[in-house]
Amino acid sequence: MSIVNSIRAQIPPIHEEGYPFIGAFALASLVLFWLWTPLGWIGCVLTVWCALFFRNPVRVTPTREGLVVSPADGRVSMIAPAVPPAEMGLGDQPLLRISIFMSVFNCHVNRSPVAGKIERIAYRPGKFVNAELDKASEDNERNALVIATPAGRIGVVQIAGLVARRIVSFVREGQSVAAGERFGLIRFGSRLDVYLPEGGKPLVAVGQTAIAGETVLADFRIGDGGRTYRTD
Repeated sequence: MSIVNSIRAQIPPIHEEGYPFIGAFALASLVLFWLWTPLGWIGCVLTVWCALFFRNPVRVTPTREGLVVSPADGRVSMIAPAVPPAEMGLGDQPLLRISIFMSVFNCHVNRSPVAGKIERIAYRPGKFVNAELDKASEDNERNALVIATPAGRIGVVQIAGLVARRIVSFVREGQSVAAGERFGLIRFGSRLDVYLPEGGKPLVAVGQTAIAGETVLADFRIGDGGRTYRTD
């Protein structure tokens, strides 16, 4: 393998949603170079950051039944019982909620935490307070999915953050998804909440770094044997 091909292999692909933004940053950089060279270099750095934000890397997902994988890259910020949003139709009793906070430096392509059928998609407009705050689950703009699985109905909620202004969904109601399959993204900083039915044992801790489609958040089966993997 040549040096050039080796370097290319280390660069993750860019999601198509990012092309207009990257192009806008690049065009702005050219204008800034014309105005003042140092500003142009700052624009180049921001253009590279924008490209990294929309990176869409290949992930290897454990696919054994009962596993719940992370839907997002980021930091596990909360693990606690919480009442799911009413529009999800998951009842008014607290469920175990695992929250993952994504900074503006994380990959923002979101992946399904489980294999199953999407029963419901519910979008709700709202505020844009800091996604790390607990009240963001109630007040912020969000898009919720309910996925039917053999372990029960699992909820995953995309929550816009302080900087985020656009939640994008790639799926529809009635569609079947595989664990680790891409289902959406959130532009520029946000949070993902996963709501688990009774029986899910959390396998992560607050402060832990999670990788979308790879980090196992919880398990509905005792033991850890029989895993298989899918690459996507």
